[in-house]
Formats: sequence, structure tokens, C-alpha cells
Amino acid sequence: MVLLSAQGMAVARVAEVTFTSADRVRDVIHNFNADGFDSLYPKYSGGRPRTFTLPERREIKKIVKSRPVEHDLPFSTWSL
Repeated sequence: MVLLSAQGMAVARVAEVTFTSADRVRDVIHNFNADGFDSLYPKYSGGRPRTFTLPERREIKKIVKSRPVEHDLPFSTWSL
């Protein structure tokens, strides 16, 4: 997008060629002008923040690896 824009292509045409919206093209160009090449690398780690802490995860793992009867439950296997 940045290269096409630098070559003089109109935003609407860049959007058409890259199969995106003109607003997205403007955002990319704006971010490139502000941050340079660093703007081309994603800054997100992805995914939702963890819901459980490490100790909670360890406890869940311990329970899952055990059998339900060990917890006085009336069934023989775990299920969702």
C-alpha cells in the first residue's frame, strides 16, 4: 500500500488493488508516515488475556489428570 501510494496511485485505486477499504489504506499510510518501517510489523501479541493465573492452571491440570472418583464424584471419567 505504501509503495503504491509513493508511486502516485490514488488511495481509492490502492484500496481496489489490495482488496481493502480506502480507510484502511489511509490508516496504513498514516502509520507509516508516523513510525516508518516499524509500523509494518505488528505490535500485538494476539489472543485474549489469560483468564487463569499460573497456580490456578496447575491446580486445574492436577484435577484433570486425576479420576473423578478421587474427588468423591459419582462418575468414572471426565467430560465436558
